[in-house]
Parts: sequence; structure tokens; C-alpha cells
Amino acid sequence: MTNIFLNDSEDIIDIRIDGVFKAVFTKDTPTAKGALSGLVSALVCRELTIISILNNEPPISNIGDRQLRFDINCRAKDGELVNVEMCFNPKPFEPRRLEFYVAKLFTAQDIKGTGKGYLDLKQTYQIAILAKEHFFNDEEFFHTFEYYDPKHLISLNGLSKIITLELPKLDTIVKKPASQMNIPERWGVYLEYLTDKSKRSKINEIVELEEGIAMASEVLLTISRDEEERARIMRAEKTELDYISYMAWAKEQGHAEGRAEGRVEGIGIGEQKIIDLLKNGKSPEEIIREYGSK
Repeated sequence: MTNIFLNDSEDIIDIRIDGVFKAVFTKDTPTAKGALSGLVSALVCRELTIISILNNEPPISNIGDRQLRFDINCRAKDGELVNVEMCFNPKPFEPRRLEFYVAKLFTAQDIKGTGKGYLDLKQTYQIAILAKEHFFNDEEFFHTFEYYDPKHLISLNGLSKIITLELPKLDTIVKKPASQMNIPERWGVYLEYLTDKSKRSKINEIVELEEGIAMASEVLLTISRDEEERARIMRAEKTELDYISYMAWAKEQGHAEGRAEGRVEGIGIGEQKIIDLLKNGKSPEEIIREYGSK
């Protein structure tokens, strides 16, 4: 197991930032793949190995749809292929989207060859990790949804599942000893409380117990200590926040409906120009002052 210890003085970048989460879990390195394998395995409750990551997050220029989303091809211990789509910090309408895309992921499997049939279909999962909001009004942070008869409580034993992890609901679980937490609880507490220095000893206990979490910590420490990489991620985060701030102003002024389509009414520049200006250091206030309607 990787020997990782997080000192109280260590200034660790927040893994709940979209760009940081992407950097930790989707780098093309054995350590990052090991971390992602550990996370996905914990959430689907099945040991999986990552084969490849597809359809990764679009570049910063596509800032209008910024939530992290990627497809993962996995292999189980018995050799079975498993398809997973994971999204991070989804929007409030995502439960509908999760249902739509787990169905699409399931039906996209090719069973048209000779000797193939419905029994050759493989397990598919849709995973949503919510670091800021929550979908459901109960106190449970971890949910798994699948087809069943709600009246007679009989499962269809289907192959498609939707899994949600709501990090803001972990305030009770974090009080448990790490040795008494189950694996999804350890991952949830790790993601939610990693940068909380008052919980650093609890996080170190979890790192010692879970090899996948230790691997994630190894990648995260490398990023946190690399000033150039850290600055790049934080610039991307600042650009996104500036864009959101600008669009909130535009909506308030009646110039846009949340997201600009080609041009923002009343502003003499298009959406891509706004993004370029933000990336080059212009503040929303400067853009409004220079390009806003009089």
C-alpha cells in the first residue's frame, strides 16, 4: 500500500473543485487509474479495474456546460466488461438526465453479432457525486436505484443502476471511527473533509485503510505542491466563477436567460469573446464597463 501521510501544515487543494477532481482521477497514470478504480469499485460495491476513460470533460472554452462528466470502461474480476458514466457537481435537473443516460448507456451495447443476445448485456452504472447540493430530502448520503416493483418490493434484477453520493450529508458519519465506516462512507468523508484540518487525523486513518484513497492522495499532493499546475487549475476555476458572475448580472439586467446563445442581448460581443476576455484577466466588471449597453 502507498505510504501517504497528510501533515496538519500541508496546504491541500480542494478535491471538490471540478478541475482538481478531474486532475486527480482522470490523469493517464497508474496511480490516478488506481484511485479511480478504488472510487468506482467502492460506489458500485464491486471490484473493478479501469480500462479506459472516454468523453472526458470539454475544454474551458465550453464553460457553459462545466460540470465534470466522463465515461469509464471497466473490467470486473471475472473478466466481465462494465460501463460507467460518472458526473461531478451535477445540476438540479440531473435525476432525469441520469435515468435517460443510464438507459442510453445500456442500450448502446452491441449484441448484434452471431451467437449474441440479451443475456450478453453487461452491467451499466450512472454515478453522480454532489459536492455542493443534494437531490433528496432524506438524511442518507448514498443511494442506489434500480428497477423494482414498489408495491410488492420485488426487484427486476436489472443490469442498469443509478448511484448518487451527496457529500453535504456526511456530518454525522464523520464522527464515526474510520474503522467502523464502510468503504463508501470512507470515500465520502475523504472527499468532503480532506481540506478541513480539524479532521486531518481522521482523514489519515482513512488513507491508511483504503489503498485507492491513498493513491488519490498521492496524486493530489503532487498537484498541490506543483505551483504551476495549481495555478492553472485555479485560473480555470476563477474563469468559471467570473463567467457565472457575468451571466448572473446579464440575467438580472434582462439581457440573457442564464446562458448566452451566440450573443448576449445588449452586449456587443459574443459568448466566446466573453470567455476569452475572462481567461485573459478581464473581470466581469471591466467587461460590463467596456462592452455593456449605455
